[in-house]
Amino acid sequence: MLKDINILDLLPQRPPFIMVDKLTHFEALSAKTTFEVRDDHLFCKDGAMEETGLIENIAQTCAACIGFAQKNNAAVSDKIRIGVIAIIHSLEIKRRPLVGEVLETTMTIEEEYFPTTLVRSEVHIGDEMIASGRMKLFLTDKTPD
Repeated sequence: MLKDINILDLLPQRPPFIMVDKLTHFEALSAKTTFEVRDDHLFCKDGAMEETGLIENIAQTCAACIGFAQKNNAAVSDKIRIGVIAIIHSLEIKRRPLVGEVLETTMTIEEEYFPTTLVRSEVHIGDEMIASGRMKLFLTDKTPD
């Protein structure tokens, strides 16, 4: 069950660079995560998360989806592979999230040309969409040490 999964088992990143708290939904081509914006976080300044934090939150939502898929594929190594953002386009950030707000980030895979994946994403706080865009991600053969 998703609620029992430790997010650190799905991501190559480590604190203080973790930008998702939980994987809350997973399907083969989509995923959803949550993240509470905290004042002491790396990407928070003056009571709000910086735009770079939103971009990393989207990328880590994608990483959590890929990590979950890898963990549930017996033919794949148990080590999570490192991905990198190759291109960001059509990114629109309507506002910065405030400390205490909970981000709900969704990603949907639009195209996959292994090892490159094009994803569409949205970040919501409640019913308000605060960011959306597309990213091209490249999955490397590298794993964390």
